Amino acid sequence: MYYFHWIVGTTLALAWFSRIVDAALGMPKVADISRQEWDRDPVSADGNPCVSIIVPARNEEESIEQALTQLLALDYDNYEVIAVNDRSTDRTGEIMERVAKNPHPLTKSARRVGHPHPHPSLERLRVIHHQELPSGWLGKTHAMWTAANQASGDWLLFTDADVMFKPDSLRRALVYAEAERADHLVLFPRMIMKRAGEYMTIAFFQTMFVFGHRPWKVADPKSRDHMGVGAFNLIRRRVYDSIGTYEALRMEVLDDMKLGKVVKNAGFAQRNVFGEDLISIRWAQGAMGVVNNLTKNFFAVLSFQWWRTLISAFGLAFLNLMPFVGVLLAHGWARLPYAVALLSIFLIYMGMSTRSAVRPYYFLLHPASTLLFVYTLLRSMFLTLWNDGIVWRGTKYHLAELRKGMV
Repeated sequence: MYYFHWIVGTTLALAWFSRIVDAALGMPKVADISRQEWDRDPVSADGNPCVSIIVPARNEEESIEQALTQLLALDYDNYEVIAVNDRSTDRTGEIMERVAKNPHPLTKSARRVGHPHPHPSLERLRVIHHQELPSGWLGKTHAMWTAANQASGDWLLFTDADVMFKPDSLRRALVYAEAERADHLVLFPRMIMKRAGEYMTIAFFQTMFVFGHRPWKVADPKSRDHMGVGAFNLIRRRVYDSIGTYEALRMEVLDDMKLGKVVKNAGFAQRNVFGEDLISIRWAQGAMGVVNNLTKNFFAVLSFQWWRTLISAFGLAFLNLMPFVGVLLAHGWARLPYAVALLSIFLIYMGMSTRSAVRPYYFLLHPASTLLFVYTLLRSMFLTLWNDGIVWRGTKYHLAELRKGMV
């Protein structure tokens, strides 16, 4: 048993310690566009490029007015907003039309010297209403594809209907994208958390995200690491067209990440950046809200394969629970590698606390979060197989179609 603990503990210590070292060296390379150096106007060969902001929405009456109002108050002077009412059964479409007819004027905080009066035709909001969904499409991907077909921008910004934008968010992102000659830019949102369960589960999710996806490697054309975030996917129009548009992702549940994947695989320049609270989102309410949001996605992450899901559930439990269990069960120096693994996990929480509201002491709830995520993973598999598909925003998508449409 003594040697068993040394083997298991050393494996865990190497896994966690190597990742924390990699993150410590790599994370400083990821730019933060909220810094003063990015507070300027974008410069490109074509002047200020036009941006088309695309907002798909289905039953978002609680957030859509604030989201659109904030988008109409951006301090950039060359953009349009295209909102898609995707078969909503609530007041989403009505609210969109009201905002389009009576757009809020720019707030004082949004006005900048040199750009006091953006062109009114570019500030106007266009609304598209979908009454039916064609076969072979997810509602969201169809909404974004439809809007992009009508967009006039040199850049397309795909975002969600519950994302809140600060006035300078788009301008700073464009400054960085043009300076770096990026083809696809992801801006990480500030997660708004109000309950202990949200802090606990989102902290765990972000820990696993850092472990599984290396943001600092996205800019490296030799790496396979890629990124996509539904809150802020900014892509050049010519690149979007060249990868096959959203038609190539029409049945992708994970459309945001898969957009990043196809862009990276096609050899285009991809970047991701931090931005403090330039954009923010209340992703879920309570721990079970996180569970419900991820239930739709987790089985899709594993390509809808049950055997991969079971292996992943075991791996998730082993990687995250065994450091805690081992340090209690092992004796003497055999506890050392488990302690190294625990210290590495704690340092990830420390790192998260510098960029989010998550405090390092949520590390103590890491085992509870692990069990909850293992449950979510198995729940996602069971419900998808039991229902022969997923139900997303009131629409049933059959498993065979989802598997067939995967990128």
